[in-house]
Amino acid sequence: MATDYDAPRKSEDDINEDSLEELKARRADKSSSSVDVDETEQAEGFELPGADLSGEELSVRVLPRQADEFTCSRCFLVHHRSQLAKEVGGLPVCTECAA
Repeated sequence: MATDYDAPRKSEDDINEDSLEELKARRADKSSSSVDVDETEQAEGFELPGADLSGEELSVRVLPRQADEFTCSRCFLVHHRSQLAKEVGGLPVCTECAA
């Protein structure tokens, strides 16, 4: 059961004095909680400073797979031959996927 730690604590005497109707009303209030949505502040209008990367150009040099590397048949990542764990049906599997 969820506990509201910000609510004021009640002593055992206060809990015993609560009427059954009052307890039922509190339960109904908690179960019918709704999320308040602030219509004035939308996420689309929120912009982080320095987050505009539209003018940036990404340049990456892609190298072909080397002779001492293999492509794992499960994760499809290129690994060094030292990370070869086993071959399943003639297809290489890396140590991370074999674990």
